[in-house]
Amino acid sequence: MGALFERVYLSEDPYASDSDAKSWGERGTWPCRWVAHPAPGSPPFVTAYKLEFDLKAAAQFTAHVTADERYELFLNGERIGRGSERGDGHCWFFESFRFTLPAAHHVLVARTWSMGELAPFAQMSVYPGFLFSPDGEEWIRLLGTGHAPWRARILGGYEFVHPVAAWGTGHNLIVHGDRLAWGVERGEGEGWAPVIELDAGADARERHETAPVHFMRPATLPPMMDEPRHVGTVKLVADLPAVETHAIPIREADNLPNEAAAWQALISGRGSVTIPPETIRRVLVDLDDYYCAYPELTLSGGAGGLVRVNWQESLFNEHETLSKGNRDQVEGKFFVTIWWKKDGIGDSFLPEGGDGRRYETLWWQCGRFVEIVVQTGQEALTLDRIVLRETRYPLEAESSFHARDPRLEEAGALGMRALQMCSHETYMDCPYFEQLMYIGDTRLEALTTYALTRDDRLPRTALRCFSLSRQLSGLTQSRYPSRVLQIIPPFSLWWIGMISDFAQWRDDRAFVSELMPGARGVIDHCLSLRSQAGLVQRPRGWNATDWVPTWKDGCPPFGSDGVSALINWQFAMIAERMGALEALVGERELAARARRIALETAAGLERFWRPDLRLYADDDTGESFSEHTQCLAILSGLLTPERKAAVGAGLLSSQPMARTTLYFSHYLFEALAELGRTDVLLDRMALWFELKALGLKTTVEMPEPTRSDCHAWGAHPLYHYYASILGIRP
Repeated sequence: MGALFERVYLSEDPYASDSDAKSWGERGTWPCRWVAHPAPGSPPFVTAYKLEFDLKAAAQFTAHVTADERYELFLNGERIGRGSERGDGHCWFFESFRFTLPAAHHVLVARTWSMGELAPFAQMSVYPGFLFSPDGEEWIRLLGTGHAPWRARILGGYEFVHPVAAWGTGHNLIVHGDRLAWGVERGEGEGWAPVIELDAGADARERHETAPVHFMRPATLPPMMDEPRHVGTVKLVADLPAVETHAIPIREADNLPNEAAAWQALISGRGSVTIPPETIRRVLVDLDDYYCAYPELTLSGGAGGLVRVNWQESLFNEHETLSKGNRDQVEGKFFVTIWWKKDGIGDSFLPEGGDGRRYETLWWQCGRFVEIVVQTGQEALTLDRIVLRETRYPLEAESSFHARDPRLEEAGALGMRALQMCSHETYMDCPYFEQLMYIGDTRLEALTTYALTRDDRLPRTALRCFSLSRQLSGLTQSRYPSRVLQIIPPFSLWWIGMISDFAQWRDDRAFVSELMPGARGVIDHCLSLRSQAGLVQRPRGWNATDWVPTWKDGCPPFGSDGVSALINWQFAMIAERMGALEALVGERELAARARRIALETAAGLERFWRPDLRLYADDDTGESFSEHTQCLAILSGLLTPERKAAVGAGLLSSQPMARTTLYFSHYLFEALAELGRTDVLLDRMALWFELKALGLKTTVEMPEPTRSDCHAWGAHPLYHYYASILGIRP
């Protein structure tokens, strides 16, 4: 029997049953401790931990694993898992594995990284370390950190470099092969030192009095996809005078056709390529779809050379990164990074000359186009293998939608791929630039998830993360997890909208009750900003609402007294939903209060009504109007039937007003469904119908020129296919 392992899922702390027997000051402590290298220095650094042990008989046990900031766990040289699932110090996730091992000598190794200020914005930290905690006294003594003789070593060879335009994703790598610890996943090499012990593991629900530690909870998500892909079409193989490529256009005239076939075989997993000494090659690969993946290269020879693997979502028509045009077209375009005018975003590998050396990265990259630049010194370099290990949340549609109009299914396919590419251990606004879970984006991503699959683990994670982000003011952060604080007050209101969505689409009253204290804090913060007229005055923070070209930084007009009709209609709408939530959890008095607040706000908004135009103005100037304000007034549920019909007529009129872009069109589509005008919804789908003609594989952030080619808030038409066109709603 060989070694077997599997992920197991817990709903409670694995040592919770021990707490009752402990004193108050010791309750919630784990039997195993965090450990660390005795002299790690300051981040960034990569650390390996290993434990060798012998089993005299076959055995099975369960162990709980976590690290700060991230880990890869290896058993006898085979990677069995990555983690930890992203959270924060008050909700630090651990993964649980069940091992079935034969009688033999075994080696456990964890490779961890701690990047500090160079880490992705979404990566939180308390302090660097590693914890391995089995169940059962015998296994704790044999394997547990703080008990067993674990050893650690700092791994060289990793140089961290600025990610240029991908500012939120963490630093990229230059991997120096001559300094890498080859065979470390098998526990090989020198320089292993006994670990030092840190704090005991801490149960997030029981441990209350302690210095800053990781308060741990069981991971709830499945492992991220880890599937090898041999994909892509080689578009160019060219000779270069130097490795800088950003100012050199892609030209068919530069292609080396005699070499292209070998490169295509390499990319397809059917061959290798050898680059002679003193040579530079540039290879452009169109992956033919959008991918998030860990690149993995196997190299032989080539000491003193370079292999650089950079990624782009799209090529640019100009070196100045002004326009992208049709993404399918490459001739005459530039592989250049937006704003920075540099070669690209990715990682470089410097081979040390060994045979069959496998080079990997610590974090994944993404995009549609990959540029491989190879430079050799005095030694030839063979690229034995290139594989992309696709990673994402294993989100697949369980429902299907078919229409006579092929454009709907084409747009749906783009939305599905965008949603998949923006679904990992959290939802993300975009995988290329930020990798951050924003509330405004996530509400639409979660709604789309409800319509596509019964799997609601990722929406639950999102709701809990935003609850963890709450500030003393009562507002949530705009995005979380994030080690860089940002407040967008309208997004805090949309978090309550997310809770309402969950309550309607998933019947779990206990989970909703868990989130209600935070929701009440958001409402109370808005009430603290009310003027004598009963309306919310300009909330402090970035009041981003939609990327309307005429709105500065995406913020709606506020007028002379700092009152925005749009934000107040949003507040009224959310207060009305809050009333329904309070009733759901049995708080009748609070339900009545929320309903009263909603009605008072709607009454105060009458000052913005313009009966001649059948529109609500955006502010007290009476000169600014938007689809956004009309949509939220309709969706508030607070208008009389006559007023609702009038606002609907004004919304559908040809009067000039700010139009919703891709993101806020969700609320336009909701309003159109409320009005029974899904014919207009189909007309406004033109923004999506244009994407395929542009060669896009995913939905974009905004109409051209767009920064991001993959933004999952643009996937919301998939939700409306079911909820608005077919009318399938709770």
